[in-house]
Amino acid sequence: GYRPKYQQLKKELEKQFPGKLEISGEGTPQVTGWFEVTVAGKLVHSKMKGDGFVDNGSKLSKIVAAIEEALALG
Repeated sequence: GYRPKYQQLKKELEKQFPGKLEISGEGTPQVTGWFEVTVAGKLVHSKMKGDGFVDNGSKLSKIVAAIEEALALG
């Protein structure tokens, strides 16, 4: 399922941004295939739109960059 992938991403982001993020996950039992990451209201990663899972450095880097930008603006 998706929970281990979510937990892995959450752990990595909390390591990179300790105490700065509020991370939540929501299961969608009626709909499968969703794995999305939203930063400050902006969708930055979507499995449904072709990004797949966050399973390599470049996908993680895109999310980290969006977080850094949001924190700088916030």
